[in-house]
Amino acid sequence: MDELKKLFLGSIIVGVIAGGLVTLYGILCKVLQYFFYGDFENIENWPIWYFYLVPTLSIFIVNLLIKYDSSVREYGVAEIAEMIKSGKIILSIKSLILKIIASTLSIASGFAVGNEGPSAAIGAMVAYQVNRFLKLSKEKVEVLISVGAASGISAIFVSPITGIAFALENIAYKFFKDFATFIILGGMIAFSIGIYFLTPISFEYASGKLLEWRYILSLFLFIPVISVFIYLYLFLNKRILEFLREKFSNSKFDILFFSLIGGFTIGTLLLISPYAVFSGHEVVEFLMNNKLHLPLYLLILIIILRIIASSVSIFSNAVGGIFIALMSIGALIGYGFAEVLNIFNFNIEPFYFASIGAAIFIGVNMKLPFTAVVLAVEITYDYNVVVPVGIGVAFVSHIMSYHFNIRKFMLFTREKNENS
Repeated sequence: MDELKKLFLGSIIVGVIAGGLVTLYGILCKVLQYFFYGDFENIENWPIWYFYLVPTLSIFIVNLLIKYDSSVREYGVAEIAEMIKSGKIILSIKSLILKIIASTLSIASGFAVGNEGPSAAIGAMVAYQVNRFLKLSKEKVEVLISVGAASGISAIFVSPITGIAFALENIAYKFFKDFATFIILGGMIAFSIGIYFLTPISFEYASGKLLEWRYILSLFLFIPVISVFIYLYLFLNKRILEFLREKFSNSKFDILFFSLIGGFTIGTLLLISPYAVFSGHEVVEFLMNNKLHLPLYLLILIIILRIIASSVSIFSNAVGGIFIALMSIGALIGYGFAEVLNIFNFNIEPFYFASIGAAIFIGVNMKLPFTAVVLAVEITYDYNVVVPVGIGVAFVSHIMSYHFNIRKFMLFTREKNENS
């Protein structure tokens, strides 16, 4: 069998297996979160000590798993592909199972990480295992890993086009023209599995192809605002991680420190507001559909707390991605911005800017502008969101173009923690 036929067959197999595994992983996250805390709206009913016990024990177990198998740690898909090509990492079925367990514990116990990153990594791990039988060349292995990443994102986000765009922009841009069909095939198959068991983020107020200029004009007021908050996020994230790494990463008791700091921080934030922790999926869903109404001071407080939660989650080695976590911060910023404009009678719907802010924030911070626009299209089907996102990502990315890449900083931080 020639390489292209093997790759076609591999794309189908990876789509099916990754779609099934990631769907199971998504269900496990929801079930375990419900087991730990019950209904999201009634979390405050648990005793205070319980809010500290659950995240502390969970992240302690996660760090033990990472110490036992370093591939359980959260890596980007591009980094996984590069390590596989260079022979620096071997991904076993055991590693795959341990990663699912570690990520499920991290997310369900309240750490501010999402399951999109691990889903892409799980898909990449599945592709690696499938290639053990196909024995593709190094170039085709990278294509198959892209298929796995697209399949994982398509299934967990229940958004096939976003999953495909994520893989193409993250890793497969080098061979888009020749091998895009394989990535599309795997992503669509995985999505077809995930949609029957998982719930996508929806947007209930879509007005389709109607474009209202008030949202375009308001966007130019929003651009400097969200740029300032992106600077704030990057600044606080960097300072918090540097402080924690300097004070606590060089100890032989690092696992204990990771667990105590992570558990104490997440437990305290849970007591203040459950919207300050967890992946942020509920925050995005509620704000985009006008189901959450918070006073302006509380919106600003939760933005700051979510930045702290995200930084501490990274430091504590919580296994999860930052995609949905960043979306939640952007949604809060956009919603609060619209509330301020409405004080001056601008007549702007806050849920529109929650959607715009969410997409721009991930597009700029993760350097995924195309994925951000595709995400806006696939979730909202509304030009009042899609057009401002496209313009906003371009303008804000240009403003931020000389700043550092948050994903590289995260990887550098984790490598330094691992080597210390």
